Amino acid sequence: MSGRSFEEALRRLEEIVQLLEKGEMPLEEALDLFAEGVELAGHCHGMLDAAEQRLEVLARNGTGRNRAGDGGGEF
Repeated sequence: MSGRSFEEALRRLEEIVQLLEKGEMPLEEALDLFAEGVELAGHCHGMLDAAEQRLEVLARNGTGRNRAGDGGGEF
């Protein structure tokens, strides 16, 4: 999973959601797709967390503090 870009993982996750919403597959296949979707969602979440941390570091390095100035870490 780690070889997928965020965009590739998100695209596949969207595809899985569409397939599951149709409801036209055997239960076992649906469960396998759901499991893949859970993995992809975790992968995307991890990549977003890493990007957020990187942005926070860049913001601190550029200003000496959080851009929001409240210490909350949100932009």
